[in-house]
Amino acid sequence: MNFEFFIARRIIASKDYKSSISAPIIKIAITAIAIGIVMMLISIAAGVGLQNKIREKVSAFNGDIIITNFDTNFSNDSQNPISKNQEFYPSFKNIEGIKHLQVSASKGGIIRTETDFEGVVVKGVGADYNWEYFKDYLVAGKLPDFMGDLNQDILISEYLANRLHFKVGDKVTTFYLNDEVSKTPRSRGFTIVGIYNSGFQQFDEQFIITDIRHIQRLNKWEDDQIGAFEVFVTDFDDIIPIGNAVYNETGSTLDTQTIRTKYASIFEWLDLFDFNIIMIIGIMILVAGINMITALLVLILERTQMIGILKALGSSDWSVRKVFLYNAMYLIGVGLFWGNLIGIGLLLIQKYGKFFPLNPDTYYVNEAPVYLSLDYILILNAGTFLLCLIMLLIPSFIISKISPVKAIRFD
Repeated sequence: MNFEFFIARRIIASKDYKSSISAPIIKIAITAIAIGIVMMLISIAAGVGLQNKIREKVSAFNGDIIITNFDTNFSNDSQNPISKNQEFYPSFKNIEGIKHLQVSASKGGIIRTETDFEGVVVKGVGADYNWEYFKDYLVAGKLPDFMGDLNQDILISEYLANRLHFKVGDKVTTFYLNDEVSKTPRSRGFTIVGIYNSGFQQFDEQFIITDIRHIQRLNKWEDDQIGAFEVFVTDFDDIIPIGNAVYNETGSTLDTQTIRTKYASIFEWLDLFDFNIIMIIGIMILVAGINMITALLVLILERTQMIGILKALGSSDWSVRKVFLYNAMYLIGVGLFWGNLIGIGLLLIQKYGKFFPLNPDTYYVNEAPVYLSLDYILILNAGTFLLCLIMLLIPSFIISKISPVKAIRFD
């Protein structure tokens, strides 16, 4: 058995160790590490979880990359049609990292009831539409089916349904301005088949989803004319290079815009989360390291006579330092164990219990989202362990300054 490890284990197992003067300081150091890892786990899980949720919601209504005509100005109203007959549709063969491509068209309108009215954006989608996100947002009814013949089905938000007192199965009449102001506004009737709640009020208060063929007829477009192409990427971190590649791949009359550009203020706010997470991790590791340094110095002071005896018997300075570093590794490990147990437990409770709500007007979500991944948990633990241990190398150097003769006589 390793000599230094053997001595360290005997120190840890001794009764004097648990009832010594250093015991309260050791407990404080372990508690500091445990609290630190809990805070770091929560900050990463909540921060990354919130970023991912908001990205998903923005993507659900827009796609990750939007392709339109240059003169459309990326408004919510599809003004000038694009031919669906493009070389890149239904898939970009020369660009990697794209998982889905779909068509859409939008038109501004008004929902009117006997007592009220509300301005909306009627978004038309086709048979290729990806309903993955809306499956999670659905709160009543079912998702529309636009695979077959043209129907009157629409998906409306819970926000609009509550404001206008709608429920599943109700008839909805929408009105649209004519190109010529003197003409009577056109109307179109729909039937609500489903109600969704994304928690993103900026979109929920605007969008209702219907068949793209309704928009084509309202705009007097051909069957192969659409308002925009929506591109979804496999990895959101690669959205900028993929967006540039899509721009180069499309024709000279088409423009592309990523949602990072279209909703720059939202994503700039989300990017601040990365800085906050790094700051929290740095502060927690620093606090835990300082507490461990204090605990190690007290341990060295408490074991001064033992250090003198080991040196007198021929042990090198590095050998004695290793005894205390092994001891410190044990304390760090105990702190990490309890920190992970408490931290992951709290995150699992929130993930499945949703006990901590958030204001959707401020955070765009109804409850604090939780992102759990074994990768970042392992990296966080390994990084904390190594950084704390590196910080302890400097105070352990004090052992080399201890004289065996003075240490043995130390009382």
